[in-house]
Amino acid sequence: MKRLVTFITIITVFQIITGCAILPFGKKSKEQVAVVKTQKGTFVIEFYAESAPVAVDNFKKLIDLKFYDGLTFHRIEKTPGLNVVQGGCPEGNGGGGPGWTIVDEYTNPNQRKHVRGTVAMARANLPNSSGSQFYICLSPQPHLDGSYTTFGGVIQGMEVVDTLVIGDVMKTIRLEAKSKYVKS
Repeated sequence: MKRLVTFITIITVFQIITGCAILPFGKKSKEQVAVVKTQKGTFVIEFYAESAPVAVDNFKKLIDLKFYDGLTFHRIEKTPGLNVVQGGCPEGNGGGGPGWTIVDEYTNPNQRKHVRGTVAMARANLPNSSGSQFYICLSPQPHLDGSYTTFGGVIQGMEVVDTLVIGDVMKTIRLEAKSKYVKS
């Protein structure tokens, strides 16, 4: 019994430090959403844990660290070839990240398509170079399928995302119960 308690304590400390759940202490991926507050309004992102468990855990870890609070949307592309809003760079210019990178998951057979409202990890032109930057599709972007990890989708407030411009601030991003935003 003492060994079990020690093991659970070690696992719990690991989860707190890394932000990664390795035991089923909670079903965070399915029960939580990210609530993004901007000066233009609020939008809500649901997670696709079955499509990109590493990206979802990474995004949640950064939210728990309040990493995104005060960062800007630094890239807005509204052209026929690319129609996205991008943020999550601590330098505000697209060149920064959290100090680590995560593996690409776009080859996962459960990956979702780049449709309006899809949230995906931005990356450099190198494999496994995503960290904190993400983008939201303003319209379908099928040419991005299979090249970038999709990990969520906007389920409320897409009209707010549509109004974002370069320099708009993410006041806060917080994890909240999905049940507050999705009717059963």
